[in-house]
Amino acid sequence: MQKNFIQQLHPLTKFFFALLVSAAVLIIPGFKFSFLVFLILLLIAAAASVLNEFFGTVVKALLFLLIIVFLMQLFFYPGDHLIGQWGIFKWTEEGLNYGLSLTSRILAMGSAFILFFRLTEVRDFVKSLEDAGLPPMGAYVVLSTLQIIPEMRRHANTIMDAQKTRGVETEGSMFIRAKAFIPTLTPLILSSISSTEERAITLESRAFSAPTKKTSLHKLTKSTADRILPFVYILILVGLVLWRILT
Repeated sequence: MQKNFIQQLHPLTKFFFALLVSAAVLIIPGFKFSFLVFLILLLIAAAASVLNEFFGTVVKALLFLLIIVFLMQLFFYPGDHLIGQWGIFKWTEEGLNYGLSLTSRILAMGSAFILFFRLTEVRDFVKSLEDAGLPPMGAYVVLSTLQIIPEMRRHANTIMDAQKTRGVETEGSMFIRAKAFIPTLTPLILSSISSTEERAITLESRAFSAPTKKTSLHKLTKSTADRILPFVYILILVGLVLWRILT
């Protein structure tokens, strides 16, 4: 599938944009700006043809956290302007505003990095860090960290499928699924350890630790937009800081 303009941007260009979004929502007070940023991220995801995947990931990753954080701030944040009461729980105008402010910032920042990883392959991001001066050992640590959860999920799914073929009931109530998942922990841990050892042997067979300059068949190139956009980000960030100081 041919990538569109947004997907073709250099990984660091997209990463710097995620950092810009995070800094912007911390600089600008209130929740309206943060929700506006989230809407902009939705438009970018739509333009990049990843809207469904992006929105689905945001809901799965952030919705429960946002609800808990909002309710905690609504009910327990101190304030004098009472809005309502339900039993022992009281919510104030200050708690409502702070809850919306905090959750909107979490939503915007989390969504920015979720969109970044929806638009960027992990290997491209790690290669861009290595091109920027990160040592190969550090690049490998970053790559391993980013891949560990998806890889363990794949291992767990494989083990669960094997359990199904043996007649083990893995679907149904929460208790049944928990009962089926617990026996998978031992083979999951052992397979992860074995995978780590195999990686170490593979890396050493390719002279990973040799004190020589490393070469790579995977190359990344920067377009004109990739050279201009970081300066645009800096100007926007400086403008936001000045606006915040002067207002």
